[in-house]
Amino acid sequence: MADPVRITRDGDVAIVALSNPGKLNALTRDAWVQLGDAMLSLSADDAVRCIVVRGEGSEAFAAGADISEFERERADAVQAEAYDRIVNRATRAIAECRHPTVAMIMGPCVGGGLEIAAVCDLRICGESSRFGVPINRLGFTIAYAELKGFLALVGRATALEILLEGRVMGAEEAYAKGLVTRVVADDRVEVEAMAAAQRIAAGAPLVNRTHKQMIRRLEQGTPIDDQDIRESYAVYRSEDFRTGVAAFLAKAKPVFRGR
Repeated sequence: MADPVRITRDGDVAIVALSNPGKLNALTRDAWVQLGDAMLSLSADDAVRCIVVRGEGSEAFAAGADISEFERERADAVQAEAYDRIVNRATRAIAECRHPTVAMIMGPCVGGGLEIAAVCDLRICGESSRFGVPINRLGFTIAYAELKGFLALVGRATALEILLEGRVMGAEEAYAKGLVTRVVADDRVEVEAMAAAQRIAAGAPLVNRTHKQMIRRLEQGTPIDDQDIRESYAVYRSEDFRTGVAAFLAKAKPVFRGR
């Protein structure tokens, strides 16, 4: 059986593809395990400057959980709690990844698929993409850890609307509610998402990582202390800072080395 998560590289951009052929890339337990492994490994890799998360092919990002596994993997509360620890590990690895992340969304992005996209930094989708978390139709709840990321993205009112109605919405409504960053023509999703990733990768990687760290720190809601402030200025000691300023003054394109 093919791996449910595949990693490829396009220069300093890593592409993580969710793959479950014939099931709209529905997420299995093994997929969640491999997704967590992949994101932790890529986060530690200084050669990576951006990570694109996508569904294999063009039919779907991920159409939620693979329900055929439930009798074996999530048959009761004990199993469900153990399963959700695996899911939480994967979504936390995406949310806490040092490198910027872009969700490339074609087709349905539902349930667990939306939980993955919600913790990426950018979400670029096609006009025919669809979004929702219709788990009230299946009789189980979203886990606290996944709800946290989802709530941070869209806020209380929209989170409750999506969860209580169980309705699947189109791309334009998802954009209006803040679920996605950008909506493009279906045949432009891959081009636009990879172009965004390349723009990110062309920037100073230390700056991108520091900005992510600063935003996570602010989201904690506790006062920023002197150590936090000192860390935010560390980039001024980098070679990349000198490179960027020199290139700007010379009207040249900077080549950052991440040091």
